[in-house]
Amino acid sequence: MAVPDSRPQRIFVLAYDPDKGGVGLGTNLGAMLRAAALADLYRGGHLTDACGRVAIDVRHPCHDPVLDALLEEIAGSKPHTWQSWIGHRQGTTVRAVRQQLSAGGWVHLQPRKILGLFPTTRVPLRDPRVRTELLDLVNAALHQPVGSIDSADAALVAIVAAGDLTLVLDRGTRRANKQRIQELTKLSGPIGPALRKSIQAAAVGEV
Repeated sequence: MAVPDSRPQRIFVLAYDPDKGGVGLGTNLGAMLRAAALADLYRGGHLTDACGRVAIDVRHPCHDPVLDALLEEIAGSKPHTWQSWIGHRQGTTVRAVRQQLSAGGWVHLQPRKILGLFPTTRVPLRDPRVRTELLDLVNAALHQPVGSIDSADAALVAIVAAGDLTLVLDRGTRRANKQRIQELTKLSGPIGPALRKSIQAAAVGEV
């Protein structure tokens, strides 16, 4: 089965914990998905950096509902920093990406209730090999010559590292590849540093 094309969908699949049968609590999923959507828009030439703030460079349809929705948000708002956009509407983005993955046949959506009261949705993968293939992409980006690495794969690594997704890059791997991760983060633009700042701000309760 082919892997999803978009960075948000790929991040969602990478965040899936096979041992738990879903994305674990405490994962910075919403922030990473927002960062991944911004990364796709930036890479696609829709967005540019204007002195640390997000600006629309070229506005045309992305043919992806998650990316189009974010582009519409940005177009209808005053300028904000990358960090600020990562912090907006994370729950909405999580649900939209989850629905995309379901429509594409990558996951099941299984509504249930915790303790018979609180509604939630399990999101098991249909084919674990999709996640394995994405892990291989991350590993390749850490070991291939930097000049041969696509900016999309660089962004994937930058987001996983900044989002502290230890299921993909544990602390030992990050220490061993610190310089390469820094190179890939630089290659992917402003997204990685903004994601790290957004997560740090949320941890201390900043708005």
